[in-house]
Amino acid sequence: LAKALSSLLPPLSLEESMEASEVWSAAGLLNGSHLETRPFRSPHQTASPVSIVGGGQNPRPGEISLAHRGVLFLDELPEFRRDLLEALRQPLESGEITVSRIKGNLTYPARFILIAAMNPCPCGYYGDQEKECRCSAYEVFKYQKKISGPLLDRIDIQINVPRTDFDNLKGIR
Repeated sequence: LAKALSSLLPPLSLEESMEASEVWSAAGLLNGSHLETRPFRSPHQTASPVSIVGGGQNPRPGEISLAHRGVLFLDELPEFRRDLLEALRQPLESGEITVSRIKGNLTYPARFILIAAMNPCPCGYYGDQEKECRCSAYEVFKYQKKISGPLLDRIDIQINVPRTDFDNLKGIR
């Protein structure tokens, strides 16, 4: 569903395409003269801070900027390092990310749609009608608290997606 959103969004305008292409070019990822479709980035939860935020010895854009004018999908949100999750707050608010290093500061554009997915608890069955959750109340609380209030405040739509019976899905056309 998250990946499909990119194709449902309006096509990139020439200006948006040039902005996103500059970021991809700075990262050494541009194949061609410019991006023609909205970026979709889906980093793994074990990704390093530099790969998500940007920076490094020779500073380059991270996933936050590579998703500029497109979609950044974070699957298993609570499994990401807390400092990485907190680093999302600034770009979600301002549309840019500033990377500070010894050699100076670099600001990259980072205007993206964030889509995040997570289980309701560590085992994934809290509230499930068919399978019993094996987590304690404290484990559920601790798991859900991995996402800070300030980050949740920047997420406009939150949807609980319960288990759906396959036979129900077959009947939908």
